[in-house]
Amino acid sequence: MQTIKRDLVVIGGGPAGLSAAIAARENGCKDVLLVERDRILGGILNQCIHDGFGLHRFGEALSGPEYAQRYIDEFHSMGIDAMLETIVLGLGNNRRLQASSRNGFTQIDAGAVVLAMGCRERTAGAISLPGTRPAGIYTAGAAQNLINLQNIMVGRQVVILGSGDIGLIMARRLTLEGAKVEAVFEILPYASGLPRNIQQCLNDYGIPLHLGTSVIEVHGKERLTGVTVAEIDPMRHPIPGTERLVPCDTLLLSVGLIPENELSREAEVQIEDRTGGAAVDDTFMTSIPGVFSCGNVLHVHDLVDWVSEEAALAGACAAAYLQADTGPAKPRMIALNPGPGVRYVLPQAVSGRRDFTLSLRVTEPARERAVWVRAGDRQVARKKLMRLHPAEMVRIKVKADKLLEAEKLEVSVE
Repeated sequence: MQTIKRDLVVIGGGPAGLSAAIAARENGCKDVLLVERDRILGGILNQCIHDGFGLHRFGEALSGPEYAQRYIDEFHSMGIDAMLETIVLGLGNNRRLQASSRNGFTQIDAGAVVLAMGCRERTAGAISLPGTRPAGIYTAGAAQNLINLQNIMVGRQVVILGSGDIGLIMARRLTLEGAKVEAVFEILPYASGLPRNIQQCLNDYGIPLHLGTSVIEVHGKERLTGVTVAEIDPMRHPIPGTERLVPCDTLLLSVGLIPENELSREAEVQIEDRTGGAAVDDTFMTSIPGVFSCGNVLHVHDLVDWVSEEAALAGACAAAYLQADTGPAKPRMIALNPGPGVRYVLPQAVSGRRDFTLSLRVTEPARERAVWVRAGDRQVARKKLMRLHPAEMVRIKVKADKLLEAEKLEVSVE
């Protein structure tokens, strides 16, 4: 096993990893290594051939590969090193990585690490999907990969369980490829995807969306032949008498994403239960000094533009960490807590020394409400919105001068 030393190692070559590596180089870190398990850079964007990316970052609608290519070109123009087809098998709390590639095993001692591994989809087993296990059941992302990258059609008569954005986009994609999408069934009383995707991917193509409904049984032995669906009560139990059989040969699952934090847990990084990602401060540093987290491995985003912006800050902060003296003690941290109507807030703590952007998601849809950030009885920030939805992340800029003498902050919807 060869051993190498690098100042900064970025794990993941998707939009978060690329943006973090570029920002670190721009902020003075000359020795940056990006490790990616795929044979090409770009991550999940390579299979997202629809447009809608880059509206905030570049002011124009790009496809996923087009968006990724802009960062890949900049990455290569800076001469940043990348290890492709290399998987990180282990990460210690001393920032020591074990990686495997076709060239063998490599141990990397890093001065700082940026975690940008993205997220994975919940599977049939993860949601305890009842019934048999025939061919024809896919996660929406797996089907997207098969159709868009490998030119393999997954089925002709399709049911989609869950109304996450990938499932909605695949409803449109399958329709364009000639398949019949029978319906999208969502167990919640509201859709999980972005409103624009509901309109553009379902309504525009006449695909029905059934809320408060789920698959309660899968039928078929060798190949899927149909699913039984039923309406669901508030306790998530099927309502007797509402069952009906929907014939299909394909079932796509779009039932949520999970941040890919196995390496984070191995490094003993503190994990935030509400997000499934690391607990971070306003520099995106985790509980392990020198280990930073950003992108979908930190919390699931709905827009790649925010992933890139967040990762750029993480990369810049990692570069600053490497350049800082080791003398000063860690500043007093101000805790951030979700209040009524808020599912989670990020970061979980701030120093109060710099302006920062607060990210949050609400617990349920609402109209004409305001998000308040308070330090006790004192207002720190406020943002009024015409529409709030759990699928849409809310971002609020908070000024450092508003945090003077604050001990903790609470974020609530009123």
